[in-house]
Amino acid sequence: MGGIDLKYYDIPNQYGGQIPQDTGVRTAPLRGIGDIANKFVAEVFLDEVALMRSVDPMQFRLELLKNTPRGRKVLQRVAEMADWDRKRDNTALGCTFMVYNDTLIGGVAEVSVDHSTGQIKVHNFWCVVDCGIAVQPDNIVAQFEGGIVYGLGLALTEEISFRDGAVQQSNFYDYRVARMNDVPDIHVGVISTDNHPTGVGQMSVVVVAPAVNNAVARLTGVRLREPPMTPERVKKALG
Repeated sequence: MGGIDLKYYDIPNQYGGQIPQDTGVRTAPLRGIGDIANKFVAEVFLDEVALMRSVDPMQFRLELLKNTPRGRKVLQRVAEMADWDRKRDNTALGCTFMVYNDTLIGGVAEVSVDHSTGQIKVHNFWCVVDCGIAVQPDNIVAQFEGGIVYGLGLALTEEISFRDGAVQQSNFYDYRVARMNDVPDIHVGVISTDNHPTGVGQMSVVVVAPAVNNAVARLTGVRLREPPMTPERVKKALG
């Protein structure tokens, strides 16, 4: 149930409720479990609020982070890396920000959408992290690169379905993880501060799906409501 706490945003009235539910399905290990779903909902909804107010999503988040200077620095850095304000042809950018176990992360995805097939293509992913003292910067970058690839699969292709109480997928031919030709150019920035070191093991997994979703919405005007954002779901949403 992690990830419902958004105290870093300057939103005066917040409530995060949790309703446990017995699904009858045994859970198993997953990187970023809990935060994957909850941060997705929070960051996608925040983008919707920004767009409904005709406010740039990046600027909207920066305003909400006025009391979190470390967060503002992370988001400003990732916006600079992605050249956020530059106009693009046939692609769009989506952003996200989150604090996960006291680690501050900003992400930006650049995507295109093939309307005939419903295929989402992620061309670039930029990510900036402030995890306090960067004890081993090269390892931090490597962890974040791997986490982004992992998150890409969860965002676009990885899904488990059940029939008569049994899992239908049995191997990687029907449970599709990200292949090499699916992986975008990945750009990771590390901001080292004198704060105590925090985690980097699975943090970048969580930023991918909301950033991709927000980019798709900016590009197409259509909001996808659940990951994985498969071609079938994209085509259905596009009508």
